[in-house]
Amino acid sequence: MIGVSITPANGSGGDRTIATDKDAALALVSNDVAMEIDPTVEKRVLRKIDLFFMPAMLVGYGMVYYDKAILGSASLFGMTTDLHLAIIDTSTHPPTTDTSRLSWATSIFYFGMLAGLYPMSLILQRFNTRYVLGPLVVVWAVVCAATAGVSTWQGLFVQRFFLGFVESVIPTSFIATVSSFYTQEEQALRHSWWFSGTGVFTIIGGALNYAFGQITSGALKRWQYIYIFSGALTFIFGLWCLAIPNSPVSAWFLTPDERVVAVERLRRGQMGVRCQRIKLNQVRECLTDVKFYLIGIMMASAYTINGAVSGFGPLIVSTFGYDTLDSILFQFPLGGVCVIFIPLCGYVASRVPNTRIYMLLACCLPVIVGCALIWKSSWGYHPVAPVVGYSLTGFFGPVVSLIITLGASNVASATKKTIMAATVFVAYTVGNIIGPQLINSKTKNRHYPELWTGLIICYCITIASSIVFYVVLRLENRRRDRLELDESLRDKVAFADMTDGENMFFRYVL
Repeated sequence: MIGVSITPANGSGGDRTIATDKDAALALVSNDVAMEIDPTVEKRVLRKIDLFFMPAMLVGYGMVYYDKAILGSASLFGMTTDLHLAIIDTSTHPPTTDTSRLSWATSIFYFGMLAGLYPMSLILQRFNTRYVLGPLVVVWAVVCAATAGVSTWQGLFVQRFFLGFVESVIPTSFIATVSSFYTQEEQALRHSWWFSGTGVFTIIGGALNYAFGQITSGALKRWQYIYIFSGALTFIFGLWCLAIPNSPVSAWFLTPDERVVAVERLRRGQMGVRCQRIKLNQVRECLTDVKFYLIGIMMASAYTINGAVSGFGPLIVSTFGYDTLDSILFQFPLGGVCVIFIPLCGYVASRVPNTRIYMLLACCLPVIVGCALIWKSSWGYHPVAPVVGYSLTGFFGPVVSLIITLGASNVASATKKTIMAATVFVAYTVGNIIGPQLINSKTKNRHYPELWTGLIICYCITIASSIVFYVVLRLENRRRDRLELDESLRDKVAFADMTDGENMFFRYVL
């Protein structure tokens, strides 16, 4: 049987020195037999890990979302005019506005992220986390603040490409960190906590942007202040990244005994902890694994809505007859949906086994209803129905959070986990690139039919690919349940850096 008859990496009681091609866990625990863990100690260890990672990761991913969403508010505060992002054609009656430059300013960020995801992710795996993540976040902070100095639309395009490039390391590093510190059962809730930063910073960011909107004097424009402030917040997050441990083996905030517990409790999930060697055989397995392609399709189709909503949301709401500042405040209910339902879905997934895909399908439906409401309802002065529909689109947050969880929890081995994390966010960038291009400013009077039709089609694709993903995983779990495996080998293979395809003890979560 592939992945079962292996030789222990360090034996029992042998040399504890570990090379970079072995799982880091073998530096602390036996390769042969699982040790008993005191539940009280395990709870204490888990609490320490949560307190170190979760608040900072929530803020960090909130900043990833915020500095992209700023563009929608900045465009209302004069950036569109100052940088010539909109072209008014006065030869038509009435005059028409071409916002394609604004669409590309939104999309080009994701081209930068697309360019950086795989190289940045592999560098992150190969080297110590703090030496890669910390400096890159500091650079990200500088690039973000530098937006205030951009004076042309061409300069904005260049700046946003490099912003996306340096930010590409964040989401994959978060997925890899959660996979290395938490059990398979715990990951859904933890992924939902940090990803809920999108909703938290939709609200906080909206409030901050509303406050900056009150500025009527000063040397800078209102949109310039927003970017400088965002850069300063990001720099503070970068200081935390300089202290992040490489794995539970080197978690400085745990005692030596607690580090052993932190590693040992991960054995039962058969996912490993961290291996710093990049293994080409695991890359090849990724390329032939249908799960990777299904996750990619799910993510790309689900995240098209973010590219449209984050870059154009306030502009779309402003067409309902609300002024600039009121349009920003309408981001609050959308953020509230994310804040409530992303952690709620994560909590249910952590308590009720194999409910992730069911919840994903359920959360797709409000998004489709919301798009239909915006499209087909009346857009008169201060309408209610399209605003309700706009809020319902916030259910894209739990959809995407569950896709991230499904991708991260259903893969084992260091290199394959890294490739999966990068693949998830490559698909994320594809969705964000497509989303803004669905907006045709010339069809505003017809409620942007291309946008809402496209988004509804994308969510139907998400639903179909999720169902296929469920069937594939369920059939594979049943096949593995029928195998007659030597259970005495289960503990030995847990930290052998084996892929989920090699390790027949691994079970997929649905």
